[in-house]
Amino acid sequence: MTERKCILSGDRADPETLIRLAIGPEGQVMPDVRAKAPGRGAWIGVSRGELETALAKGKLKGALARAFKEGALEIPDNLPDLVEAGLRQDLLSRLGLEARASMLLTGSEKIDVACRKGMVKMLLHAADAGTDGNRKLDQALRVGQEAEGTDLAGIVLPVDRHALSMAMGRDNVVHIAVTDSRATVRLRAALGRLESYLGCATGAPVHGEQDSADAQAHEAAWNDASAAAPADDDVKG
Repeated sequence: MTERKCILSGDRADPETLIRLAIGPEGQVMPDVRAKAPGRGAWIGVSRGELETALAKGKLKGALARAFKEGALEIPDNLPDLVEAGLRQDLLSRLGLEARASMLLTGSEKIDVACRKGMVKMLLHAADAGTDGNRKLDQALRVGQEAEGTDLAGIVLPVDRHALSMAMGRDNVVHIAVTDSRATVRLRAALGRLESYLGCATGAPVHGEQDSADAQAHEAAWNDASAAAPADDDVKG
């Protein structure tokens, strides 16, 4: 896929690692994290902190005016929140899809067995998972991967067990084992975008219920607007 240019940093990257912005149904600049909204798009590849600074200092407004070739753009003050909500929901939706495709395991006992057998490609922990539970499964993962004595461990997600349980349609999801290599690639992509935006390596404890609801509402609006037409050329730089 053609590389895109971040309108704030000027760096070029694979669009799968960037965040697309587009003009929403109400005329506002909105995040289009799945890059499916119609019309022109502009891409950003900065952290939340950098986006907040660009928004406050007017740099984002100028960059968007050049990208969309119009000055009368409405940029919501909570755009950084909307971007985070969209990325969080994208990760949760991906987890839900992989769960329905039977690519994931939940439940500490099942995961422990799978880890020790070397079946687990990726181990995930909820942000509010207990330290002891994480440590036990991390050790089982190292045993199965013949990596004892190393720092190999599961990834602590920037979402809590409530958000995970809601996304996967299961009760009390605290730990997740990914057993399919292709699913691992897809999940790493979704998680990587969120973590890059948050500016963290493993994420911080966050409660995802309200963010997910906001993102689902905006996604529904995009879907309604996208039904009639494909996206036009995006800003490639």
